[in-house]
Formats: sequence, structure tokens, C-alpha cells
Amino acid sequence: MSKQNDVSVAKAAPGAATRMLAARVLAQVFTRGRSLKAELAWALPKLADSRDRALLEALCFAVLRRRSTYDAALQSWMQKPLSARDADLRTLLMVGFAQLDVLALPAHAALSATVDAARALGRERQAGLVNAILRRAQRQGFPEQPAREAFPEWLADAIEHDWPAQAEAIFNASLQPAPLWLRANRQHGGRDKALAALAEAGIAAEPSALCADALRLAAPIAVNQLPGFAEGALSVQDLSAQCAADALAPVPGARVLDACAAPGGKSAHLLERDPSLRLLALDIDARRLARARDTYARTGVGGQAQTLAADASDPGSWWDGVPFDAILLDAPCSATGVIRRQPDVMFHRRAEDIDALVGVQARLLEACWSMLRPGGVLLYATCSILRAENIDQVRAFLKWHPDAVAQPLGDAFGVDCEGVARQRLPGDNDADGFFYARLIKAA
Repeated sequence: MSKQNDVSVAKAAPGAATRMLAARVLAQVFTRGRSLKAELAWALPKLADSRDRALLEALCFAVLRRRSTYDAALQSWMQKPLSARDADLRTLLMVGFAQLDVLALPAHAALSATVDAARALGRERQAGLVNAILRRAQRQGFPEQPAREAFPEWLADAIEHDWPAQAEAIFNASLQPAPLWLRANRQHGGRDKALAALAEAGIAAEPSALCADALRLAAPIAVNQLPGFAEGALSVQDLSAQCAADALAPVPGARVLDACAAPGGKSAHLLERDPSLRLLALDIDARRLARARDTYARTGVGGQAQTLAADASDPGSWWDGVPFDAILLDAPCSATGVIRRQPDVMFHRRAEDIDALVGVQARLLEACWSMLRPGGVLLYATCSILRAENIDQVRAFLKWHPDAVAQPLGDAFGVDCEGVARQRLPGDNDADGFFYARLIKAA
């Protein structure tokens, strides 16, 4: 973001600044393929009030989930289509729609602040247009959108092919706001102590029967308001991701590889449970690995976690030849199981991406298997719900590796996948979509 844009944000009224930032974030996501997470990372700190930051996030998520509906409205209501140079104006109008449609904010305040945001964006000449279009939206409203229509055609078809009976539920769950799940650190007293601290702070939370460290908050809250977060007593992590520690279940003192570790939540969880583990956290991205180190330091496991920036698919460039007892391979994937947290995935992924991802996953599986000792365990996991990346990938691996045995996992990990793996679908147990395959190497 340029210094000039920083100045325009600073000069805008708080309500206008929030809407202006939302329009800019969405324009970057739609026109430049930027990730929502990355764009919010620079936008959120520009708002001092936590309520404005929460509104900025809510606006961006609402627009992403209703994009096709808002596109259709603009096409119908505008006499002259907006040009590519009007990306920020187009997204500002969508931000206005979301306030009236999804968030149901008071119309007068929503219209006034959005028109002010148009002026702050340097769109003084279009302020009247913004006002007129939003007033029409206020009068006419928006049609209900079948959840499937929010998805690109190729992805909707793939989900219906892979999960015909569950497809509609997947579409609906993927467009709902995700709850805030917390992981209680056993080195800080565990879940009971965390529940007591949350209750004392007036924060309602419920434990999960599926994972001994998981807590679900009744309502989202900023992490800096969580008692013990800064000290590492609590971490934000979805239930499905927490279950990876149970699925891997390394023995005490095991030599463990987290092959794609960043941002470090799963390996921190393993070490919180068992500090005796000798864990190497590996990631190909040095910048993301730095975030993992911060996670380890905050949670108090930094002394147990060795970190290395390297490519897990190329052991010859870094591995010392000593086999690992357990390997966690949370592989790069389409992220189709976490669309409710990353709705921009719907617009950034392409059908041709899946074949490329499957190739990367296969290379990682091969490399990690070569580093696993006989009798060791490898957990192959993704946050995808597509068969090609999950059960088909594991089936192909088992076919070519007679020394690999799939060890069944229980119902806590989702629906059964042909007796060799488990798949949690989005929204099941209020958790993200996630795939687990526990593979044992024959001794």
C-alpha cells in the first residue's frame, strides 16, 4: 500500500475508512489474485478500534460469499458496465450491498459511510452513483442464492462427483462463518484450567468430546482478549487440525518430522502434549517458518523444536540419514475443506491446479516414506475434500508400496474412506474439512 493511500485512510472518517479498506482488500483479491489473509494482514492494523477491524473482516467475507449475486445485481442495475480501472469502485458497491444484505446494518449509516468512502477513494464524481445504486439495493433487496452458485462450476461439479449425497451440505457449510476453536496447552494446566480462566473472564466456551485439548467459543473474540494467550496457555486452532495429533500419536521420545510445518500449530501441539519428542519442523518457506518459530516460542516449546528451511521432497539436500519414528505430512493442497475460513479459495483455485497439487503430494509422500524407519508411522493429511488429493492419492501410494499398511482410524476423524482413511467434511462437528490417513511401515 502506498504512502498516499495510507494518508487517505488516516484522513477518512472511521466508518468510511473501514469501507474503503474493505474495497481495496477485495479489489486486490479479485483483480490481482492476492490472498484474503495477506491483504487483511496489512489492512487490519490501520484501524485502531477492534470493532472496525471486526467489521472490515465481516464485510470482506460477506462479499466473497455473495460475489455472484452482487455481480448479477451490478450487471442488471448499471446502464454502463464498470471498466477494469474501476475495480475499487466495483468492490465498494459490493461492500455497500453486504452491509444491507448480509450484515443488515442500519441503512442510513451504511449508505452515508459508503458514499464517504467513495469520496475518500478519490471517486467524488461517482459518489452520486454509489448512493443511487445502494438505494436501489435497499428498495429491491437481493434474491436468495443457492449455495452451489457461489462456487465455480468446476469445483461444484467436483464436489458433487466426489460427495453426491453430501454435496448440498458441503456447499451450505462452506459459506457459513466458522467458529473460533482454541487449543489448551497441557504445559499450562490443560483444558480444565483454560475453561476456568475463560469463565472468570466472562467468555463462554465448550469442550469437545473429539479432542482432549479443544475448546469452542460461543462467540468469536480477539486473541488479545483471551486469558493466557500471550503466555501460550491458549492457541487458535480448528478442531480438525487438533485431531492430527491424535491421528499421528507418536510414542514418547520419538524422533518426529513435521514435513510442512509452518505456521507451526500442529508440531507445537505435539510438543505441548509430549516435550520428550525430538521434533524437526521443516518448511520450504523460510518466512513462514519464522512464524512457526514465533508459535513455538509463545507456547513454550521452542527449546524442543528444531527448525530447518528445506524442501521435504528433496531429502538428499538436508537429511542426515537417521530415520524418523513418526512423520506428519500435512501436504500442500487445494484447501477446499476450509473455504468457510478462506472464501477466496473459490476464486483462486483452477481445475488444472489439482493435477499439479497431486503431483507435489505424491513426491512428498515418496520422500517422507524413504525417511521413515520400519515400524514407523506416517500421517498423510490435507485440508482438502477432493478425492484426487485424498483417498485416490493414498490408494495409489498403497498400490506401489507393499511395505505400507493403512491403519484404520475411528469415527472421531470423520467418515470412513474405503477402510483406509477418514474424511471430515466442512461443518461436521462444527469443524473444518480435513483428511487423515495413518500409514504404518512394515518392520
